[in-house]
Amino acid sequence: MENLKKFNTEQIKIINNCVVMAEELASNFYKMSASQWVAACAYDIKTLVDLCPEEVVHGPFAQIIRYKGKRKDSFLDSSAYDYYKICIQDQAILSALKEWPDLKLFPFVLYIVSHELIHILRFTKFQQYFEASPEEMMAEEAHVHEITHRILFDVNVSGIENVLIFYEKWRMPIDDLRKL
Repeated sequence: MENLKKFNTEQIKIINNCVVMAEELASNFYKMSASQWVAACAYDIKTLVDLCPEEVVHGPFAQIIRYKGKRKDSFLDSSAYDYYKICIQDQAILSALKEWPDLKLFPFVLYIVSHELIHILRFTKFQQYFEASPEEMMAEEAHVHEITHRILFDVNVSGIENVLIFYEKWRMPIDDLRKL
């Protein structure tokens, strides 16, 4: 893990701003107040520097891992809850930015984090099963990319158009996605 490229201090500041904006955009889209958002979703977002080796993947820009949480003062299994961790893959994002110079860090990570937050909200509202079949997961990806596009389409962020174009193929009908 030491050899993987990590975000620098300035990039981490940008990531933090992306997270704040993505949370606001997602809660606004789903018409949830800040307190409703916090109550609905137990999650955290971490970059490579804070990930365990088993949370690092090669390929995706982020992944969601579901953990079981339990209050410290509780001994009953009935008090367990799902806790999600968005694992941002710095190395994959930085590599993509290098490969596609039209992509910029802020709009690209804004899309990635918004996308992952939508997944988490759908899991917590039982709109999608976390351990779905591969076919269901592919359909869910296309659906969440469509929602992410709707949320970000009118956002006034420089460079967002290039990100929406980058993800355009994921918005295709599921049968077309299978052919890729």
